[in-house]
Amino acid sequence: MRKTPARTRITPRTRAALAAVAVAAVGATTLIGGPAAASAAAPGHGTSQFKGVNWADPRDNYADDPVVLSGLSLSDSYARTYAKATRVIAAFRANLGANTVRLPINPYTVNGSYWKSYRGVIDAASAQGFKVIVSYWEGTGADKDGFIDDEATYWPMWDTVVKAYRHDPHVYFEPMNEPHGYTDAEWADLAAKWLAAYPSVPHDRVFVSGAGYNDHVTTVCADPRLKGTYLSLHHYGFWKSYATYDQWVADLKERLGDCADRTVADEFGAPMTTGLDYDKPAPDDNSVNFIQADTDTFRKLGMGSVYWPGLRTDDTYSIQKLIGDASRPWLATTNQSGADRLAWAWGRGRPVTG
Repeated sequence: MRKTPARTRITPRTRAALAAVAVAAVGATTLIGGPAAASAAAPGHGTSQFKGVNWADPRDNYADDPVVLSGLSLSDSYARTYAKATRVIAAFRANLGANTVRLPINPYTVNGSYWKSYRGVIDAASAQGFKVIVSYWEGTGADKDGFIDDEATYWPMWDTVVKAYRHDPHVYFEPMNEPHGYTDAEWADLAAKWLAAYPSVPHDRVFVSGAGYNDHVTTVCADPRLKGTYLSLHHYGFWKSYATYDQWVADLKERLGDCADRTVADEFGAPMTTGLDYDKPAPDDNSVNFIQADTDTFRKLGMGSVYWPGLRTDDTYSIQKLIGDASRPWLATTNQSGADRLAWAWGRGRPVTG
């Protein structure tokens, strides 16, 4: 996931270097239950039905305690969480036209007492017909190494989440965010293990992250054990100090290979609170080139996309901000031109002019 430059856990420069290395390297208990309803469009037939945003913890989603999304509180009851989340989800739809939200989980969130309240977010989104992508995030410090922190808590976490939501066709499962500690082959093995552990979950309700920092999907796409799953790609402008529009298009397509019809970009983003105008060409600006290239390409390829972040307090990339009474939150758009590009990626609006 994208972090602000002020973030202390990893800098954009370091992450960009690691992502480049990853790209260069490319050349539990079984739950019993009937399959849930299939999604509206199976992988292999395009993914444009996913039009979404990430909702994140203000501290970032890497945490050694429960993740608490921006605008929520650890002390909120289920009812209060549900009520707040209902308003935030409604604002994502009203302000942006979104129909998908990606949410973090970790063992601290699910295996402890907060799970009862946190379920209010998933339930509120599902009740409004939103697609909900639930993704595991690792911890901080030494644990932030691209590996599952502790399989002794990881699998019970997923047992609980899958048992709760395997029959809800709105909920999708992403076994791990940015599994960069594993080789491509190791990550494919782990994803296949997840699928085998939960046969009651249809493959088209699973998002298999691209290898590395979710930065290429070519290897997971080629693995026959993962057939029928969605693939998730992350793509960020700060991975390069500068690239032209055409170079960003080429970079995105290289990471996709021939797998665009199974792939959702469930993280991509750029500064939204600094006054950039994404509705007009600005060839000298890397961020403008990046957003215009990505959103144009998503639309052309019929790809779904989930912006990072839709809401994260004090993040310059956040395309929404909290307004109003904290007990009755609503959202405002931080950059209308950025929202215009999302609309264009999602099949509405107008192309860049100027």
